[in-house]
Amino acid sequence: MSTSAPAAAATHRVVSSPAGRIHLVEQGSGPLVLLVHGFPESWYSWRHQLPALAAAGYRAVAVDVRGYGRSSKPADVAAYRMLELVEDNVAVVRALGERTAVIVGHDWGATIAADSAVVRPDVFRAVGLLSVPYAPPGGPRPSDVFAQMGGDEEFYVSYFQATGRAEAEIEPDVRGWLAGFYAALSADTMPPAGAPDPHFVSRGGRLRDRFPTGRLPAWLSEDDLDVYAAEFERTGMSGALNRYRNMDRDWEDLADFNGSPITQPSLFIGGARDASTTWMADAIAAYPATLPGLVSSRILDGCGHWIQQERRAEVNEILTGWLASLPG
Repeated sequence: MSTSAPAAAATHRVVSSPAGRIHLVEQGSGPLVLLVHGFPESWYSWRHQLPALAAAGYRAVAVDVRGYGRSSKPADVAAYRMLELVEDNVAVVRALGERTAVIVGHDWGATIAADSAVVRPDVFRAVGLLSVPYAPPGGPRPSDVFAQMGGDEEFYVSYFQATGRAEAEIEPDVRGWLAGFYAALSADTMPPAGAPDPHFVSRGGRLRDRFPTGRLPAWLSEDDLDVYAAEFERTGMSGALNRYRNMDRDWEDLADFNGSPITQPSLFIGGARDASTTWMADAIAAYPATLPGLVSSRILDGCGHWIQQERRAEVNEILTGWLASLPG
C-alpha cells in the first residue's frame, strides 16, 4: 500500500487501559500498526518509523509502555507482568476504534509483541520482531537460567532483580548512564572484541563500570539523549526495570502457551553485532517450527542493538515492504 499524499503530522494522545492510561503518538491513516519500544527507551525510539509508515499508507501508533514516559506507572511490581502488558496493547487497539492491528516491537517490545500475538491472535494479525528473536514460552525458570550465567560475574538481568539496586546506580546520573548504555550496545561505539562484556557486572561493581565513554553513537544526537533523559529523570527508573522483575511470573502465567508457535505472518530483523542475535541463535534456527508464518528474517551486517535507530532507512524499507505483503 502506498500514497503520494504527504503524511499528516504526528499527534499525541492518552487512552484508557488496564494500567490507567497509555500515552501514544499517532501518524497517518490506514491499517493500524502498533509500535512497542524496549528498555530503556520510549515512543521516541520509533520517531523515524512513524512518518515513513504514515507516508506508506498506514496508521502508525507508537506507545509508551506502562511505567514509561507519560503512561501510567503502577506502584505494584507485579503490575508489570506480561499478561498486563498484552491487555494494554489490546486496550490501545480498541481505544483507537480498531478490531485488529499489526504489532511490531523492539527489544523488550519484541517479546511483548510476540506474546501479544500468541495470547490474542484475534487482535494481532501479524507481528514484527526487532533485535530479540522469538522463543516460545516454557523451558527452565528464567531466574535459574540467569543465575547460572557469567560465572563469577552477574548477568545484568539478575542485577536488575532487587528493587532499588539498579535505580541507585542509574538515577543520580540518568543522562550519563543512558549515554553509556546506548553506546555499549551500538555497533560504532561498543567495546572492542575481548573487552569486558558490558552485559555483566563484576561482584561488588556497577553495570556502568564497563560502559564506553567519550562519544555518542552516530544515531544518537545530544538532543535525542536529552529527550530520553528528561523522561526518566521525571519518572524514575522503577517502572522500566519492573519488566525484568516479572520474568518468573511470566513463566508461570504463560504456562498454557508453552511451546506455542506464532502462526500469523511474521518478520524478524536482527543486528549482526547485537548480542541478542548471537545468544539466541538457536531460537532463530528454530523459526521454521516456531514462526511458521515467517515472511522474512533479516540480519543487518554491522548493526548493533538499536536497529530502527542505527539503520532507520533500511529498517523502514524492510518494514514497509513486509506490511505491503500482508493479506488484507
